[in-house]
Amino acid sequence: MSHGVPRVAAGVKTDAARRKELKQIEAYQGLVDNVQAKIKAEEFGVDTLNLTSALLSQNPEYYTIWNHRRRVLQHVFAKEISSPSTEDAESKPAPGLTPAQHEITLLIREDLAFLLPLLKQFPKCYWVWNHRAWLLQQASQYLPVTSAKRLWLEEMALVSKMLSYDSRNFHGWSYRREVVASIEQLSIQELEEESQETTDKKSEESMTESEFAYTTKMIKTNLSNFSAWHNRLRLMPSLLKERDADAAARKKFLDDEFELIITALYTDPYDQSLWFYHNYLMTNLSPKTPLDLRIAPDLTNQDRIEYFDTQFDLLKDMLEDTTDCKWIYLALVTYTPEYLEIDAGNEKITTLELTAWLDQLDQLDPLRKGRWLDLRKSLNL
Repeated sequence: MSHGVPRVAAGVKTDAARRKELKQIEAYQGLVDNVQAKIKAEEFGVDTLNLTSALLSQNPEYYTIWNHRRRVLQHVFAKEISSPSTEDAESKPAPGLTPAQHEITLLIREDLAFLLPLLKQFPKCYWVWNHRAWLLQQASQYLPVTSAKRLWLEEMALVSKMLSYDSRNFHGWSYRREVVASIEQLSIQELEEESQETTDKKSEESMTESEFAYTTKMIKTNLSNFSAWHNRLRLMPSLLKERDADAAARKKFLDDEFELIITALYTDPYDQSLWFYHNYLMTNLSPKTPLDLRIAPDLTNQDRIEYFDTQFDLLKDMLEDTTDCKWIYLALVTYTPEYLEIDAGNEKITTLELTAWLDQLDQLDPLRKGRWLDLRKSLNL
């Protein structure tokens, strides 16, 4: 049984099936040997590139072959750059591009197109994403800023489309951050070239606001999107800095985020990704958290107590309808030491309650009895 689906025993292979499989293995190994021989002989031409295409189409996890492919492409790029500039009537360069840059653009686009079917079939293969990033980095290196930026913007559209199919693909989210950073940098370079100024234009070309809005959209589409919540918290320091948010604005922002996550938790308190984000917000109440990492660094001790009071009331309220939810008990027990440190004389938490919460954790998650025992000891229970 796997994920609730019964496993089906593999059928006995016939002799014909075995022979076919052996032929496929031999053909694959022959392809590997052929590629390795070409690379060893430093034959970095179209034939070698095509051989790597054939091999990677069968096995995109073979990262060494991706390295070989990049060596071939680097050789071709360098050859184009060093070749005399001659225009081909049938392949006239686009405005603003030299013949070499035009050819490099075509090569990059062809390779990006080659990767697309692989990306659809293997959306969580690191090496496919890595190679796309490398290709676009070559565009930034060899092409004019405007041309390179166009390719990165097209990639942004592709990533958005991929995430619409699989909104929780962390490879896609990580890659999206890389694409955004490159577009922002190229936009700054583009402005500097146009204005011939070197002033800081980072905030003007920042995509932080739009990316933050994108996380909101993706979260509302699917609350259980760990990657969207994670990206959201990564954006917050830059977002608040770019907004030049004062203490009141930061506190309002924190209030809004608490409201967002509490609404989500009431919707599905069993979703671990939501508790991850709630825990992040709670760390903002700790004086131990570095100032530059806090959403609202100017909170007073009384502010913190009020936040803790509110959150504990809400968590206890959730328990009334979901007494079998491990995450609520874990949150209550986890936040208690910090709460007591800030307000040692508070009467919201009793020893009886703490013991009851830990008893529930023992029952709901017996595999972590050692952890619950350590918590009891740390809380002197």
